[in-house]
Amino acid sequence: MNTNVESFKYDNRIVRAFGIVTVLWGIVGMLAGLLAAVQLYLPEANLNLQFITFGRLRPLHTNAVIFAFIGNGMFMGIYYSLQRLCKARMFSDFLSWFNFWGWQLIIVAAAVTLPLGLTTSKEYAELEWPIDITIAVVWVAFSVNLFGTIAKRREKHMYVAIWFYIATAVTIAVLHITNSMEMPAGWFKSYSMYAGVQDALVQWWYGHNAVAFFLTTPYLGLMYYFLPKAAGRPVFSYRLSIIHFWALVFLYIWAGPHHLLYSALPDWAQSLGMVFSLMLIAPSWGGMLNGLLTLRGAWDKVRQDPMLKFMVVAITAYGMSTLEGPVLSIKTVNSLSHYTDWTIAHVHTGALGWNGFLTFSMLYWLWPRLYNTKLWSTKLANYHFWIALLGMMFYIIPIYVAGITEGLMWKQFTKDGFLQYPNFLETIVQVVPMFKLRAIGGTLYLVGTFMMAYNLYQTAKAGVFEPDTEAQAAPMEKAPVAPGKTAFHRMLEGKPLFFTVLAAVAVLIGGLVELIPMFLIKENVPTITSVKPYSPLEVLGRDLYIREGCLGCHSQMIRPFRSETERYGEYSKAGEFVYDHPFLWGSERKGPDLAREGGKYPDAWHYNHMDDPRSTSPGSIMPRYSWLLTQKLDEASIPARLGALRKVGVPYPPGFENGPAQKDLQAQAARIVANLKAGSVKAEPDREIIALIAYMQRLGTDIKSAPVAANPK
Repeated sequence: MNTNVESFKYDNRIVRAFGIVTVLWGIVGMLAGLLAAVQLYLPEANLNLQFITFGRLRPLHTNAVIFAFIGNGMFMGIYYSLQRLCKARMFSDFLSWFNFWGWQLIIVAAAVTLPLGLTTSKEYAELEWPIDITIAVVWVAFSVNLFGTIAKRREKHMYVAIWFYIATAVTIAVLHITNSMEMPAGWFKSYSMYAGVQDALVQWWYGHNAVAFFLTTPYLGLMYYFLPKAAGRPVFSYRLSIIHFWALVFLYIWAGPHHLLYSALPDWAQSLGMVFSLMLIAPSWGGMLNGLLTLRGAWDKVRQDPMLKFMVVAITAYGMSTLEGPVLSIKTVNSLSHYTDWTIAHVHTGALGWNGFLTFSMLYWLWPRLYNTKLWSTKLANYHFWIALLGMMFYIIPIYVAGITEGLMWKQFTKDGFLQYPNFLETIVQVVPMFKLRAIGGTLYLVGTFMMAYNLYQTAKAGVFEPDTEAQAAPMEKAPVAPGKTAFHRMLEGKPLFFTVLAAVAVLIGGLVELIPMFLIKENVPTITSVKPYSPLEVLGRDLYIREGCLGCHSQMIRPFRSETERYGEYSKAGEFVYDHPFLWGSERKGPDLAREGGKYPDAWHYNHMDDPRSTSPGSIMPRYSWLLTQKLDEASIPARLGALRKVGVPYPPGFENGPAQKDLQAQAARIVANLKAGSVKAEPDREIIALIAYMQRLGTDIKSAPVAANPK
């Protein structure tokens, strides 16, 4: 037995810093979400300011909640638990603070650029390339600190929470780098290296697994640490923990294509996504049960401790959302749910319940310990619990009703075979009351967060912060591995490098199997001879469409259902999108699909619609975009944009951007101005609205009566 005990100190400063910004950014993110929710029934709530329209607020809200609130909460929990599990201070105080300040810089950059419309449009990956590079650098710093701390640990065997931290560090790096491959066309403009169907697959391989490995695996690790600590009981089953971890990290990475069911993605990829999503039920529920059964015999403590109340609801919400996700990936269910608010309700079950409540739970547990005192008010924490739970119900239940209503109305036919509700706005009118209830729920949830912030402030005020916690432990020595069914895994827990390699292999297999065939087998994306690159004016119009976040409410993917082809036109083909960098299929419909919008209305209709949507579509919840009528088009950026698009594979002629492109742009703009004049609208040819009209009138026009060409083998 080693008696050479060493003294060291745990770093609490970094934990407190991440905790403070978790609360602050949480409030900011929720305020942005609440304003966006109000705009869905009161579009005038943006005060006709382009920087806070729904299309720009939505990515700001998701980034603030996911990466600022939950991300900082994740770092807070990891920096606290990892030191104690490893019986070692963090590997480098410098890297800890580099991680902290670098992450805050990224969040501030997002808070500035997204309202300005500087976005890639890729969901959960909207930030432009300079910020993407910063994210990679900061994540590497965090990972080095993580693995460095594990390397100098004084505890031989890595506890289950550390397994999940390792999987998170490795997988997020792979996902972020792969999905962020883009060609710059300026400091804050870039185009995805991938196009159309390939871009969609990479994005949702990233998007789904950002949920899996940023919002789920690290929080499962935190659950495995904080729940036993708070309950005063060991984890229910060590063996179940092993099964939960390895099954989850292997299966999760395959599930991304279930976001693209009935799309132009090849059917084999869709089916893989569906099958592996269904298989995810087993490990997900195994983890939930492992958490809840840890509380056996501790239910009296749950009734008394608000921290455990939050934890129980968090674990239950995890179980519910991880059951619903696979159910929504069943094709017949997805045909009803996709593009509706059902998906939004599902996402917020996890965000509000799993991530939000678990973060609240950690904060309530940590703050009294960091300040060596008791929680200032247990009663106030209990009020927070019930108000937040009520707010979550007011949010989720009405949005489930709205989603199912939307799906059913879109598909409804009369007995004579006609669409029952051919006007998309008929659906919107029905669900607006649900949007109002959602705003009430969001308000309650936010009020609870303010109550928590006040409670934590008073707790800190009543106590004395302990910047460093003294600890003692013997240096790590080789521990014998007892024979048995888990002997191999116990051995593996003592070899972090080998463990990391195995985890990386388990994660990468699914991604490689899905992505490689999409890039190597040309038959997966059959070409269409009539599909041509966008004109210079249309490129600028498309970029304006992206800037304003239009894809947040409008899809460009007509599924092969009679209800959709009757409403929108011919279903979408993979070959239509070969020049789309990035793809713009969208994931929600607050307005009609636009894949076949070209030529449906005259240019003057689009002009008036953007100026005042209710003048052309009474009852519309779309905000006004009046600034498009007055702001000048950025024609000077055309050479850089076309040059970047050529580099990613769009076949513009050599030198086209250096002269001919400008003439092409001016000629097309002049035609649109003439069309507007014929519609009694006077407009200048160098305004942004002209480019947007050009893009809208192009949509879907390439493939009208166009044959599909076979690919050469």
